[in-house]
Amino acid sequence: MTLAGKYGIGIISLGSMSTQGLMALPQQWEFAEDAARKHGTSVSRSDWRVLLSWHIAETREQAHREAGAGLMHWHNEYTVGTLMRPGLEAFKSPEDAIEKTAGGENAASTIGTPDDLVKTIKNLIKVSGGVGTIVGFAHDWANPENTRRSWDMVARYVIPEINGYIDGLRKSRQFLVENRAVFERAGQAVMAKIMENEKAAAALTLTGPGRVAIPTVNAPDLQKEAEKRKTKA
Repeated sequence: MTLAGKYGIGIISLGSMSTQGLMALPQQWEFAEDAARKHGTSVSRSDWRVLLSWHIAETREQAHREAGAGLMHWHNEYTVGTLMRPGLEAFKSPEDAIEKTAGGENAASTIGTPDDLVKTIKNLIKVSGGVGTIVGFAHDWANPENTRRSWDMVARYVIPEINGYIDGLRKSRQFLVENRAVFERAGQAVMAKIMENEKAAAALTLTGPGRVAIPTVNAPDLQKEAEKRKTKA
């Protein structure tokens, strides 16, 4: 982070894959800003990338089943057995692996649903003060098929939520809910105009409100309207 500040360049934080690393993100950024001030450069949070690990599925239980055993083997055989990182101990079971890796409110990793990952990312953004890019750690905790589905769900549900792509849809829906009476009156006006035309009204009796895009509340009683026309005739 100090070098990033010194030269005014982007940086990727790898330590965020642990809970301790996640909580240290604000201090890391302070190092970059202090170095930038010292050397007369500048750093931007938009150039700050943070690495996270996850595996998601339709339910938490499914995600746990898919990734638990692979996570345990990856940690025990690679992180502990091969890298021999100080202070790390082997997991005793897949359940133990999941609990120690993705358990708790401030866990840096997510093994759960798209909503769980959204919550993790939003928490990271809040804790860090803001970052430019979240980078997903590619691993083989799950088999290829389940891994591909996990990334597909990230693209379908997580990225749109984090980037605000569906905010407009939510606002549109809320506008419709709050202005329902306006739309109802408009529908009633349309139907009234239709019923003024004898041919249009007759055609409507053949299609019926159940077969066209007319809310039931706006649809006229076709039988009553037919009786009215007979009486007038």
